[in-house]
Amino acid sequence: MSHVLKRFLAMESAAGMLLIIAALIAMLMANTALAGVYQELLNTRIQLRISALNLDKPLLLWVNDGMMAVFFLLVGLEVKREMVEGALCTREKAMLPVLAAIGGMLFPALWFMLLNLGEPANQGGWAIPVATDIAFALGVMMLLGKRVPLNLKVFLLALAIIDDLGAIIIIALFYNHGVDLTALLAGGLGIVGLMWLNRARVCNLVPYLLLGWIVWVAVLKSGFHATLAGVILGFLIPLYGHRFSPSKQLEQFLNPWCAFLILPLFAFANAGVSLEGLSFTALSSSLPLGIMVGLLVGKPMGIFLFCWLAVRLGYAQLPGSVGFRQIFAVSVLCGIGFTMSIFISSLAFAEQAQLANLARLGILMGSSMSAVAGYLMLKWVLPQKVPAHEEQVYTQLV
Repeated sequence: MSHVLKRFLAMESAAGMLLIIAALIAMLMANTALAGVYQELLNTRIQLRISALNLDKPLLLWVNDGMMAVFFLLVGLEVKREMVEGALCTREKAMLPVLAAIGGMLFPALWFMLLNLGEPANQGGWAIPVATDIAFALGVMMLLGKRVPLNLKVFLLALAIIDDLGAIIIIALFYNHGVDLTALLAGGLGIVGLMWLNRARVCNLVPYLLLGWIVWVAVLKSGFHATLAGVILGFLIPLYGHRFSPSKQLEQFLNPWCAFLILPLFAFANAGVSLEGLSFTALSSSLPLGIMVGLLVGKPMGIFLFCWLAVRLGYAQLPGSVGFRQIFAVSVLCGIGFTMSIFISSLAFAEQAQLANLARLGILMGSSMSAVAGYLMLKWVLPQKVPAHEEQVYTQLV
């Protein structure tokens, strides 16, 4: 576990910095003379045709529907690994981050709905502030280096992974657009094939990836979001093989591609919001305000309250060397919604460009404020010097 955690933490912190750079470049291009070039690039059509199968989409949708399916495949692999042998493998380990994630999804949605009660057009965006961006959050945390207890990093990692799983379930249940039963049946048959491969203990990744591609096409055509195929494939690739782990092998291969190509491309394609014609009144309207308050207030409120109640009622225990002050600081850091929040906003307001832009601005502002506030709080509550036993563990990891 320590070797996997070492690579993951190092990669996620670097990926967080790269995401920021990609988002800033997109914002710069969208609000300068390069705006036309930016839009033309995103609207470039790419066609894949095999006999009667015809996929003809602009680059933006290939990134959001195709490349993000690969990212969600990685999420599925990570969630499965953590559930089998990692931070979620026992009830004692899983209870605190699971309850924290539930609170961290419930309260942001409630705050959003409260601030958008009189705006029916905005209601579809209720799920936007429920997500936590694991790359950004870990990236900010890692700026404090050895001062951060290892247990606190693992808690954030587990919470964010469960949060991602919750966001995936929300996407499946609430953001599908008209179901094509034929395509859904084809996808179901592909999933049955993946389950058979898993039960037969087939360790070769090629048949899984081929069937996974068929499931992706079927889900894409069915009306459900294509990224769900990635999660399903991730859960059905076996963790244990005869001589090696197919799941871990694929996870190790995909990690750098997702961290340094797919997620930065997603940020570049989706963070370029034009500020032209947007007044301060628009920026402070109920949609962006609901998202900002959901991320900045709802996230820490839900996470901390559920953690406090769980510990006080005896359902969970705080990780060793971690106190409630550190938990609260991390809960503020979890208000960085960026990647998943932008992704959900693209689904919620797919046909409403003005609302989509306002939502993304709310995400960028809420995530930025959460990052700064979370960093400052962590810097304040963490010890100036890491304890000796933590120093030894950290040295072994890094």
